[in-house]
Amino acid sequence: MSKELSDFLKIAYEHGKVKELKEAFEEYPVEEEWYKGKLENILKEDSESYNFYEIGDIVFVKEYSYHNGEIGNNHFFVIIDQDNTAVPIENFGMLVSSNLNKLKFKSNKILKKDEINNLHKDNLMKTDIVYKILNEQIIFKIGIVSYGKIEEYKKSFYNSLKNKNANENQ
Repeated sequence: MSKELSDFLKIAYEHGKVKELKEAFEEYPVEEEWYKGKLENILKEDSESYNFYEIGDIVFVKEYSYHNGEIGNNHFFVIIDQDNTAVPIENFGMLVSSNLNKLKFKSNKILKKDEINNLHKDNLMKTDIVYKILNEQIIFKIGIVSYGKIEEYKKSFYNSLKNKNANENQ
C-alpha cells in the first residue's frame, strides 16, 4: 500500500474494502442494467475519451474477464479517489447501477439523473466497496458527480464500516 494514499483509501484498504474490478461485475451483472453493458446503447456523439480522469467523473469501464474465462461487458463507476503517485495512475471508484431494487441495502444510495451527470435514468451508488480502476480500463467519461455527493458517498462508506464493526462486537 502506497504511503501517498489518502486517509479514505488507507481506511478502505485496512478494512479489506478495496476490491478488484471483476468483483463489481460479478455482484452487479450488466445484464441487469438498462444498457445491458453495451457501448452502443449509451454512446453519445459528444462522448469524449480522456487520458486523465478526476474525482467525481462518471466513467464507463470496459470489458474484463470472469473467473471462468468468459468476457464480461461494461459498467459505470464514479471515481471517488485516486493514487496519482502510482504508475499507471490508479482510480478508485464506486459502482453505479440502474438496478434500483438493490436500494434496499443500507449502503446503496440514490443518484438522481440530471444534466451534469448525463445519466439516462436514476441509479444507485454502491458505497460499501471501492474498486480499483486503471485508466486503460476506462472507455470514456459520461458526466460528473458533485464534490458534495462524493463526500456523502464516502460518509456512507464510513457508516457501513461502523455498522459492520458494531454488528461484529455484539
